[in-house]
Amino acid sequence: DKAPLSKSLLLVPSAISILLTLLFQHYQKFFAYNLQAIKEEFQIWRLVCGRTICLDLKDTFCSSLLIYNFRIFERRYGSRKFSSFLLGAWMLSALFDLLLVEITQYIFGITINSLPSGFLGPVFALFVPFYSSIPRVQVAQVLGHFSITNKTLVYILGLQLLTSGSYIWILALSGLVSGICYNSSILKVHQILCVPSWVAKIFSWTLEPVFSSAEPTNEVRVGMGATVDIQRQQRMELLDRQIMMSQVAQMRQQRQQQQDGMINWNRLFPPLRHRHNANYQDRRPSEQDTPPPTEVSEEQVARLMEMGFSRGDALEALRASNNDLNVATNFLLQH
Repeated sequence: DKAPLSKSLLLVPSAISILLTLLFQHYQKFFAYNLQAIKEEFQIWRLVCGRTICLDLKDTFCSSLLIYNFRIFERRYGSRKFSSFLLGAWMLSALFDLLLVEITQYIFGITINSLPSGFLGPVFALFVPFYSSIPRVQVAQVLGHFSITNKTLVYILGLQLLTSGSYIWILALSGLVSGICYNSSILKVHQILCVPSWVAKIFSWTLEPVFSSAEPTNEVRVGMGATVDIQRQQRMELLDRQIMMSQVAQMRQQRQQQQDGMINWNRLFPPLRHRHNANYQDRRPSEQDTPPPTEVSEEQVARLMEMGFSRGDALEALRASNNDLNVATNFLLQH
């Protein structure tokens, strides 16, 4: 949701890559990143085709997972700013690819005629804002020394993509340099290489309805965090709240079914019933094993009673919600 450009980059190039690999292998030559044809025959169109579609399914899989993780930038900055970053990184990395190939040939005497194809330069460029703007949160610790964070998996995917080809390090280096140049406030590249507003409007009218996703309607709406960890924490808090409210609903249902008997009241409010019960010591052994109820703050009970709820409902809601006044209030208002 709220990331149509990331969705299109995830679906369209992956689908074309799978079709070229399985069904249309004789068309793969048109999507090869052939530097010799670009420099000698001036086939500039190969920059577009060769730097957009992956011809290796391993590269397609890793780059798709990285784009899926980097969708948080489109949610944070908006589709236009995110597309401007990708466009600027794509153009700068194309220039740096040619420079690095010439430097490699001049220093090491290695002639490189082709590079791995695909949308790899902008993907590696996204590691720059990912490193600088996404907070590092520790998730686990291995052997007491190695920390597993929320960013570890993304770095492992980047390392896997880096080691998938012989000359892919050139694409990775050019992508990182282009990301640094675009994010630099000194060079002002983001003011030059950006998507015009009228182009963004055209794409929002034509393509955004195709790749946009509707918000879930069968769930309670929660705030959308800027990072995956914040979103996960919000989702866990929502699930905990729903579990507590379901427990309150179950207790109320049991009380309504047994409201004519004394067993239910003794189970719900044993201190109140046993305090004035002369036969308290003659209870059954099963009742002696019942754990004491959760202590409830009289201040919170009074606040709920001021809202118009009965004391019994307030006590029941606070005990089931572990003295969470907000959860208890929400349940009583909804029921």
